Amino acid sequence: MTNRIALPQITALLILCTFVSPAPAEEAEQHYNRINLSVSATDEIENDTLVAQLYVQKEGQIASHLAKQTNRDIDWAIQQTKQIPGITVQTLDYHTSPIYHKQSQNGWRVRQSLRLTSQNTLVMSQLIGELQQRLMVDNIRYKVSQKRRDEVENKLITQAITAFKARAKLTSKAWEHANFRLVHMDINTSGRAIQPAFRQRVTMASDASNAPAIEAGKQTIQVTASGVIELL
Repeated sequence: MTNRIALPQITALLILCTFVSPAPAEEAEQHYNRINLSVSATDEIENDTLVAQLYVQKEGQIASHLAKQTNRDIDWAIQQTKQIPGITVQTLDYHTSPIYHKQSQNGWRVRQSLRLTSQNTLVMSQLIGELQQRLMVDNIRYKVSQKRRDEVENKLITQAITAFKARAKLTSKAWEHANFRLVHMDINTSGRAIQPAFRQRVTMASDASNAPAIEAGKQTIQVTASGVIELL
């Protein structure tokens, strides 16, 4: 008789406990007075690194002969560059492709490029003029060195966060709240070159005086701090 009574009592207790268990904290918590804010800090800085891409291109009937000529001119350019301190040289893509005329192959084209990088504009410009004895210029452009970019971005991050805090305090005061708390924040950086890249695709005379005239120009670096605050 006792066992028949105890079982229903235990079952009822378990059902009751299940019914009154509290909801998870994340479901019960309600968020109010949250505001999205975004501020930016910018700086305009001089480009300090010159990047030039040059290439050798040969066309003819025998691909192996063209490859030897191309390799010879690229090796010559590398040796010329290595004699000048402060310039980094890097070989790029190498292509051998057939030439067609009226749907029939009538020759081969071999091409290889190399990239020069330096912070010495004058020396780079003179070298480019010399290399155009055998190579052609694909493009020349300026950029900000990674070291300089990091320095500027670190400064702008501090400025952006300070501006975000000031904006958050102003917003809190306008809504007649004593304070706020930061819910989350995103920091994004970007850079935009002001001047277009210098481009040239013609063969120059074998005279170093034909060095291209180039200007560094400036670049705008921007850091944006965006996030959500909750008024307290």
